[in-house]
Amino acid sequence: MTRTENALWRQIAETITRDIEERLGPGDKLPTEAELAARFGVNRHTVRRALASLTQLGLIHTRRGAGAFVTARPTEYPLSRRVRFHRAVSATGRVPGRRILGTLTAPASDTEAKALQISAGARVLRVEGLTLSDGVTIGHFRSSFPGDRLAGMSDALARGLGITDALAACGIDDYLRAWTRLSARSADSILAGHLSLRPGDPVMRAEALNITPEGTPVEYAEGHFAGERVTLTVTPD
Repeated sequence: MTRTENALWRQIAETITRDIEERLGPGDKLPTEAELAARFGVNRHTVRRALASLTQLGLIHTRRGAGAFVTARPTEYPLSRRVRFHRAVSATGRVPGRRILGTLTAPASDTEAKALQISAGARVLRVEGLTLSDGVTIGHFRSSFPGDRLAGMSDALARGLGITDALAACGIDDYLRAWTRLSARSADSILAGHLSLRPGDPVMRAEALNITPEGTPVEYAEGHFAGERVTLTVTPD
């Protein structure tokens, strides 16, 4: 790379950095390489070098087939016995969100039956959705609820209630986290699509069981979080 080309990509990187500081927010998409090349009157190789330097600095990240995005500060998500997603994320100054992708009533799997302490094959309500922070998707979840024990759960969710409020509508005014298991894995193609990642990117898996204060299981959940967007913190009550 010539001295002129070296100076050009540095100037482009500095200009994009100012754009990020002055008018772009976390999660915002940058213009395409072709658009940036046209804006600065350079070839795409020079643009690519500028973007690579910003990636190394952690200011942006790229997603294959999607483009380059401003890196968001990871959301702090404290896990405790009385963990409530909306309350926990709101306490960090972020705006929480949850989007239900679908619900399904089906016979319980062996894992669900064991966790929820129900008979094998008993009905469970499965709820799949996304968790968001400041409008950015940070996680994907699948929750299972005992169908007979919480007969009104499906209707409550259909009315637009969140999970905590839907449980309250079924008579569960309080619940506790019995246990949480954390592990790391690579995103498969489906999970990568939900989280706008590349297949094989690292994700954090959180498996958990929620119970009433009396010890009755009410929710078995499995969540996956984009590793670069969330910091999970275990906090004592």
